[in-house]
Amino acid sequence: MTLFVALAGLLGMLALGFHIAVTMGLVSSALVLSMPSVPVTVIAQTAFQSINSYPLMAIPMFILMGNVMTRGNIVGVLIELIGSIVRCIRGGLAITVMLSCIFFAAVSGSSVGSAAAIGSATIEGLKREKYPVKFSAALVAVGSTLGLMIPPSLGFILIGSIVGIPVDKLFIAGIVPGLMEATMLLLTTMFVVRKNGYGEVASKADLKGFVRSTPKAAGAITMPVLVLGSIYLGIFTPTEVSAVAAGYAIVLCVFVYQTLKWKDIWSISKDSLLQATMIFAVVLGGSLIGFILARMGATAQLIGFMERLDMEPWQFLLLANAVLMVLGMFLDGVAMIVLTAPLLFPMATHLGIDPIHFAVIMVANVEIATLTPPIGLNLFVMSGIAKIPVESVAKGVMPYYLTRVAALGLITFVPAISLILLK
Repeated sequence: MTLFVALAGLLGMLALGFHIAVTMGLVSSALVLSMPSVPVTVIAQTAFQSINSYPLMAIPMFILMGNVMTRGNIVGVLIELIGSIVRCIRGGLAITVMLSCIFFAAVSGSSVGSAAAIGSATIEGLKREKYPVKFSAALVAVGSTLGLMIPPSLGFILIGSIVGIPVDKLFIAGIVPGLMEATMLLLTTMFVVRKNGYGEVASKADLKGFVRSTPKAAGAITMPVLVLGSIYLGIFTPTEVSAVAAGYAIVLCVFVYQTLKWKDIWSISKDSLLQATMIFAVVLGGSLIGFILARMGATAQLIGFMERLDMEPWQFLLLANAVLMVLGMFLDGVAMIVLTAPLLFPMATHLGIDPIHFAVIMVANVEIATLTPPIGLNLFVMSGIAKIPVESVAKGVMPYYLTRVAALGLITFVPAISLILLK
């Protein structure tokens, strides 16, 4: 009964507009105070321990790296390079934008950040080539979700710190699923533009332009190699490489491309600190919820309930996907992970599901959540950039949404996609 009252309070506060971190903190603190056997000091101790985590220290640096690359207009360099080759085919600019999303995903770690950076750099160009604004906004909104799967991924860092899975293994596990999703989104883009005759077609590939652009783009292209290569080879941990990558991004944008000045780095650092603080606040509130659930034996009760139902692993995965997709309509990705990971992971491992595989499934659901009304963050970002209603962006996303759900199905029921690089 107590849990139902707490749940009603949590949903009520969210409906009134309270921030998710504040809501979780207040509800969980009230539950602690209602338990005479639990000292009040547990609130402070649990909150501190939740963010006193070495893997979580990668988040501020990866956010800083992504913001520097965004403000430094690295997207323009990538679009110039990729477009010189693929603009000669139908829908070349749309394909260029999607390929740029893939490259930028490998340096930003954030879906919303990727959408803001790529959308600002490409929407006007897509309009000039007669692409419908609804399609253009949807294209960027969907392509930017790859920033959650392709490492470095803030989602994987959160899951690793909450559940205790090595973040480097999660990063490696996200490579193949991310590339598979990227391929499916590219094929969907090619199908849509050919079916509707969108875009202009260049007479031939600009090989001279490609050769001319390659040295300029080399610094940006080497960023994913630096991040993933150093982790895969064991040179740096994810936390260490986050600081190295942030420093490399600053050098690249200030000294090589000269698109930023030192005073810009100060303002970007302040913005990055605020973004990281919001994530830590959600983690802090979620840790208190997790403590209460563990103290009340909720996880053990759920596992016992599953045993009584004699649930098979595939049935649990279907149920977990359904729950996550519904929650994705009302919560952002960070809140989804923080609230559900402490409950779902013990149930998954109890049924023999590989926790790394389940982590990839959870991130795939978070990707879909960013595109799902009424809270889908990417929809709102692209609505603001393209200056069209959110409903129009959501309609444009529909063909891609089906592709996303198909990719989720493959990731869920073909574990080798996630685990092949770890064997």
